[in-house]
Amino acid sequence: MLTEAELEALFDDFKNETFRMETLDRYTVSSENERLERYLNGDPLEIEPATREWLEFMAQEISSGKRWYKVHILRSPISEYLRFECEWGYAVSSQYGQEVFILDEAEHARPEGVPNEDFWLFDDDKVAVLRYDDEGRFLGAELVDGAGAAAYRGYRDAVLEKAEPFTAWWDRHPEYRRENWLGSRP
Repeated sequence: MLTEAELEALFDDFKNETFRMETLDRYTVSSENERLERYLNGDPLEIEPATREWLEFMAQEISSGKRWYKVHILRSPISEYLRFECEWGYAVSSQYGQEVFILDEAEHARPEGVPNEDFWLFDDDKVAVLRYDDEGRFLGAELVDGAGAAAYRGYRDAVLEKAEPFTAWWDRHPEYRRENWLGSRP
């Protein structure tokens, strides 16, 4: 099992593109706790230095010609956490050049055979399958390469065919914007 540090090293090695598939309704990341609380409290967006550093790294990679893109498979109605991820995550990372897509299973069926697991695919030949516990805490990643990566290329292609750009999906779902639901929370 790869550690977070070993996983991070994969981002230094890819040459052309990296793809991420996400499937969870919540990721429990200790560094997000305060930011999520601010979001739920109605506070304004502030990008922390570590997050800004990651976004700027990604933007630099993109400006050098590399492609960063992802699909999140979710099901409407979405959780408060996913609203946070969309509004303070995807909307921001899109501004830095990441291509974000949504496959909403309430609107489109998941392609047959696509597993319910998260992964990164680097240059079509190296896969980091991400493992999480039931609470969405990262446990580690398993490296798959060579012939084993072919299945993950197929999963990527299948979900991209059904997914739509985040901005189009987000524009069709104003009910998930914080300004439209925060006041009605219990």
